[in-house]
Amino acid sequence: GKDLQASVLKEALILEGSVRNTGIHAAGIIIAPKDLTEIIPVYSSKETELLITQYDGKVIEDSGVIKMDFLGLKTLTIIRDALRLIEENHGVKIVIDEIPLDDSKTLELYQKGETNGTFQFESAGMQKYLKELKPDKFEDLIAMNALYRPGPLEYIPNFIARKNGREAVKYDLPAMEEYLKESYGITVYQEQVMLLSQKLANFTKGDADTLRKAMGKKQIEVLNKMKSKFMDGCKANGHDPQVCEKVWTDWEAFASYAFNKSHSTCYAFVAFQTAYLKAHYPAEYMSSVLTHNLSNIDKITFFMDESKRMGLELLGPDVNESLYDFAVNKRGAIRFGLGAIKGVGEGAVISIVDERRDNGPYKSVFDLVRRVNLRSANKKTFENLAYAGAFDSFSEMHRAHYFVPEKEGSIFLEKIIRYGNSYQESLNSSQHSLFGESTGTEIPEPAVPVSEPWESLQRLKFEKDVIGFYISGHPLDLYKIEMSRLIKHSIKDLKEVGRNKGRELGIGAMIISVNHRISKAGKPFASFTIEDYDEAYDMVLFGEDYLKFKIWLNPGEFIHIKGKLQERYKQPDSIEFKISTMQLLSDLRDKMLKAITLKISVDKVNQNWIEELSGLINTAEVTGPANCTLKFKIYDPKDSSLNVELPCKKIRINPQNELIQSLEKLAEVEF
Repeated sequence: GKDLQASVLKEALILEGSVRNTGIHAAGIIIAPKDLTEIIPVYSSKETELLITQYDGKVIEDSGVIKMDFLGLKTLTIIRDALRLIEENHGVKIVIDEIPLDDSKTLELYQKGETNGTFQFESAGMQKYLKELKPDKFEDLIAMNALYRPGPLEYIPNFIARKNGREAVKYDLPAMEEYLKESYGITVYQEQVMLLSQKLANFTKGDADTLRKAMGKKQIEVLNKMKSKFMDGCKANGHDPQVCEKVWTDWEAFASYAFNKSHSTCYAFVAFQTAYLKAHYPAEYMSSVLTHNLSNIDKITFFMDESKRMGLELLGPDVNESLYDFAVNKRGAIRFGLGAIKGVGEGAVISIVDERRDNGPYKSVFDLVRRVNLRSANKKTFENLAYAGAFDSFSEMHRAHYFVPEKEGSIFLEKIIRYGNSYQESLNSSQHSLFGESTGTEIPEPAVPVSEPWESLQRLKFEKDVIGFYISGHPLDLYKIEMSRLIKHSIKDLKEVGRNKGRELGIGAMIISVNHRISKAGKPFASFTIEDYDEAYDMVLFGEDYLKFKIWLNPGEFIHIKGKLQERYKQPDSIEFKISTMQLLSDLRDKMLKAITLKISVDKVNQNWIEELSGLINTAEVTGPANCTLKFKIYDPKDSSLNVELPCKKIRINPQNELIQSLEKLAEVEF
């Protein structure tokens, strides 16, 4: 036993300190004054053509080299592609590193907090502070970038108050003003500590850098040694020891979040470039942002909403306008790229775009299949193009036409493709013919079958299937009035448990999927997913709740759910949304909408307006009960005290979408 013990101990001593495995830092680059092999041990790897150091990154610099991290940044690619689009659409070649950093339009964008889609400044908290700060110079953005992180965040209110003159700018020592003036007396950067240590305590530049590293890495022993040197230096320069003690204490606290200005400046510079492009060329910039976020459904829908908020028109894919990625058409609208459609390969897109560029737009789908290389686009390609609406510009056909059943289980789209193949084969054979008597033009185009257009729900379902999200609308658009006027909460509120625990919430949503199951105890239950405009939410119903509400649990059903966020039964650490009532969204309007008020300026009320309104009400197609009161609110825009409300006692209406949309064109509508 003793011999074995001694043997194990001996082996352990041999192994101690040995490298178990090696790792390569993908971004770490070593810079040396001469050939690396003369300074440090290196080895090679199949993973890279570069030599790899055998020293650990933490100690490598002690050998006389510098270690730098070079990180890739998607934002730079977004900027590059936006610049390319701007040059193509406007003929303007922007040198992005030379844009004016005092550009008023860009600073205005920051002052309004409209930074969604820009670099570094797009969080809700940052937007709030930007609106309060009202930055009017680039230096303010550098400081905000450094301050908006855990630790220094607490200084932002003081920074804003001092910037706007609500709080006095103070300095612990008059000598500190030189380096703290730009940040209104608040220490923000590591460089400020380095410069002040040299000025107040006669530190050398090397001492100042050692202080910076010690603070950043919380090296207590080093800091304790440097404190005495700092205090001695301050005393020699005649500074008050008590104040200097406070300065040092503040710096030690600052060490936990110290940020270097050079780093923050680079970030703010790239951020300003993105904001400049968003402010001056919004369509091209947002087009590039969308292209580079296509793989993230949440982000793409967020940036689509931001584009719409900016007043940009967002159009679906189109074979006569789209490129592979998002692009901007001649009207300044953003077009979805054909590459965003599932099953449409790069080869097919290149063939479609190149042919269009060389020989002009396609006149019809038949013209398309006559001209495009059909070896690069198969049946699935054409099906998904049709589902996504890429053929919608061919007005003689709608999406349902392409999927009309033909003989032997095929669809009309296959007939179109066969026609294209026959035409191209005929054309090729005529080119090889001695006399060239055949041109392919004698092959007749297939007759378009009779077909009713798809309803919006079916159209949107296919869009989502082939793109991943809705483009031309949203299924809940049928219930815009309910969602915007009659329902107060959303799925987002269900996820904010801390704020809404114990509150009764009412939400409108569409049921996406349902799974009815039997528990191990033999009792039925269901798990299902609901979705509104912004988010999805998973729910489960058991026992009596399942029996009570299972009638509504159908995929594609539009429902209104009321309930309460509360602790799960016998599980105090788990929160559930306990449903109290569930009903169809289609029933909500009849139950809740009691009156519609048309609010209109008195100067617009004339005989023509009255006749147009009467015509709308008299010709409105009424399905369902007309139990909604019509009211008028007439006001004088020149005098807010002059207004009158007039109920219409004789007329009751059924508030259908078509009628309300028509009324909204005549007046401002209140519900």
